[in-house]
Amino acid sequence: MQRIKVKDLLTGAELGKEVLLKGWVRTKRGNKFVNFIAVNDGSIINNLQVVADAERFSEEALKDVTTGASVAITGELVQSQGKGQAYEVHANTIEVLGKADPETYPLQKKAHSLEFLREIAHLRFRTNTFGAVFRVRNALAFAVHKFFNEHGFVYMHTPIVTASDAEGAGEMFRVTTLDLDNLPRTEEGKINFEEDFFGRSTNLTVSGQMEGEVAAMAFSDIYTFGPTFRAENSNTTRHLAEFWMIEPEMAFYDLKMNADLAEEFIRYIINHAIENNREDLEFLAQRQAEEDKQKPQNERQEMGLIEKLEFVISNQFERITYTEAIDILLNSNHYKKKKFQYDVKWGIDLQSEHERYLVEKHFKKPVIVTDYPKDIKAFYMRLNDDGKTVAAMDILAPGIGEIVGGSQREERMDVLVERMKAFGIEPEDMWWFLDTRRFGGCPHAGFGLGFERVVQFVTGMGNIRDVIPFPRTPKNAEF
Repeated sequence: MQRIKVKDLLTGAELGKEVLLKGWVRTKRGNKFVNFIAVNDGSIINNLQVVADAERFSEEALKDVTTGASVAITGELVQSQGKGQAYEVHANTIEVLGKADPETYPLQKKAHSLEFLREIAHLRFRTNTFGAVFRVRNALAFAVHKFFNEHGFVYMHTPIVTASDAEGAGEMFRVTTLDLDNLPRTEEGKINFEEDFFGRSTNLTVSGQMEGEVAAMAFSDIYTFGPTFRAENSNTTRHLAEFWMIEPEMAFYDLKMNADLAEEFIRYIINHAIENNREDLEFLAQRQAEEDKQKPQNERQEMGLIEKLEFVISNQFERITYTEAIDILLNSNHYKKKKFQYDVKWGIDLQSEHERYLVEKHFKKPVIVTDYPKDIKAFYMRLNDDGKTVAAMDILAPGIGEIVGGSQREERMDVLVERMKAFGIEPEDMWWFLDTRRFGGCPHAGFGLGFERVVQFVTGMGNIRDVIPFPRTPKNAEF
């Protein structure tokens, strides 16, 4: 008999038929006449109730049917007489495929804190919360590829190991095969990377952008979607050492076209999740509402989760310049009452508290901020005519702040070289990147979107470590 998933059984298509169900036991309850076993196989947030008649299944036969055990069950799918489910299976056979000792299995039927579940990240997928989060993550990842495919983009796999630092940040993970107990040295006493695997100093990528720019100069529109790494010693709810980035690069685009595409993209993938993962989002919305009840009134969400998502996809994002953003912050009661932890003045890099004020208090919707000071942005962003700002844009979202960072790229060879020098980057080391300007260069733009930030926004989870399967953070590389 062919196994049928819980998601398909709950449609009722197999009503009245003998079916084979396989999954994990969530709960078992009963009396001397009948046992009710809730089974979940991960295909949907809802469990399927299995009814095991005591006349057919003795207490001894069901002793290993405990929370966490995997089972194979055959029986008839019928309409349920009880509340809470439309269909149930009346069991004919129950086989325990894998036991779960109730004395040691950590996921018993009780509330578990997110902190505890992070310690058992290899098991947390089996909870309702994380089942919902990662089904939504899956839907969003699929929507990313669907959107770009529909828009004629070429999916480009950019390297994980690279010799460049796209951000100029220097917070990178070194890649080496050298013997750390016996490092080869040059005559000057420096590490001799010529003896390393790649013959030079290499690191894990912080961005696929530059290689993406190279590809865009041939294919016009490309995107990357892969892991990136930052060796930033930051233990916050917003940062990871390993995370996934979506980075499109488009030839013949300016800043406005770039912002238009990013806004359309965000709305598209959120809408896909709403249409395809409604049950998961409704569960997560209820979870967030319960969590909000424990918070002070001023810290509670002004909208429910689904209400917020539907608001985002049905309203245009607000667009302001950085200079306008600073003026709004300086004129706010929040600033005048000294409620900001960080100072506000033209030239600062906006902090999360500033970004969240703009989107949550002032505009009450996502905001696209453009034209940042050149001194706080990367060398590759196009210098504006005022000589003080660059054609950069960030998209700020309620709850988490920056969700997208992008810019029109500097296509003018002479300006780009000067900007490189100002950042201490040797143009000779980036000869291949400069060739994209030297040979048939053109105006182009792109953006980067941290995938986990999007998943956070859509699921309402407060900590970024709860939206990636196995979080990598300082002092933590378990599992």
